Amino acid sequence: MAKIKGPGIFLAQFVNDVAPFNNLHSICQWAASLGYKAIQLPTTDPRLFDLSKAYQSPAYCDEIKGTVADAGLSISEFSTHLQGQLVAVHPAYDRQFDAFAPASVRNNPKARAAWAAEQVTMAAAVSARLGLNAHATFSGAFLWPSFYPWPQRPAGLVDEGFKELAARWLPILDKFQDAGVDLCFELHPGEDLHDGVTFERFLDATNHHTSANILYDPSHFVLQQMDYLAFIDIYHERIKAFHVKDAEFRPNGRSGVYGGYQSWIERPGRFRSLGDGQVDFSQIFSKLTQYGFGGWAVLEWECCLKHPEDGAREGAEFISRHLIRTSDRAFDDFASSGSDPAFNRHILGLDSLNKGETCL
Repeated sequence: MAKIKGPGIFLAQFVNDVAPFNNLHSICQWAASLGYKAIQLPTTDPRLFDLSKAYQSPAYCDEIKGTVADAGLSISEFSTHLQGQLVAVHPAYDRQFDAFAPASVRNNPKARAAWAAEQVTMAAAVSARLGLNAHATFSGAFLWPSFYPWPQRPAGLVDEGFKELAARWLPILDKFQDAGVDLCFELHPGEDLHDGVTFERFLDATNHHTSANILYDPSHFVLQQMDYLAFIDIYHERIKAFHVKDAEFRPNGRSGVYGGYQSWIERPGRFRSLGDGQVDFSQIFSKLTQYGFGGWAVLEWECCLKHPEDGAREGAEFISRHLIRTSDRAFDDFASSGSDPAFNRHILGLDSLNKGETCL
């Protein structure tokens, strides 16, 4: 039985201009000092990593791998969340999402989408070069402004949206398949892939592409009021990456799932540091272990209250405590009576039939 690896930490929320968070060497040393064993590495911050350079230079990849290894760490996955977002953008969000792109492709949706697709495709090759088998990203969205059916959606709108989304992603998925890397979509509000049903629509539109998989993050399902444990039962074969992020949902008489345009600290649904929310991680780790998930358990810190350094320190111990050392034998092996086909037939009362006796 596979064992979940960990703890890992997603570095995107910790990078800033102050040491030790301003370069790869020092942030790796910091993560290792807290007990982390792996980092999930964003690919949009040159203070840590240059994706284009890694695509062009095996020597640079070796340098990155060496820097991480010198701290006693591994790379769990690379992340192209921001680039994946730009593969598909509804015009209502053009100006806001332009901030994720380089200046050369801003105010040019077609060029921006081409740049984003090239970035994610490069990540497939770089992941393979560094021996990784999974990659984290977002799907982008054409349909998100229509997530609530008012005004009533025109017939065929959703099908057309997923048809175009699949057309954007199929060439990228093929590159990941060629590289032997699973492309793991984080199912997230704001993306066309935000729950199980939308993921199924995408699978149908991509002919159930084998590289289209899931980054499982229960916090987004808490905020949508989904059954995040049943989700594992349904989709475990496609779960290839795991964000360990806590959340809580406490509805009140003034607002609920939609949040009332309030700040994160005032919303009924809020992300929390590990152990401060409502997610049952004991059951999550048990289910993922039961189904043979052998990837990394990666902290994603996005708490609206606690300081990030405190969340990171507590998170390493929290994940370590939930890792399950799988057994190499059944608990009741001590009472085994061995394997004997003749004895089994005797227990079932079938040996008498071999002697020509009639069973009444």
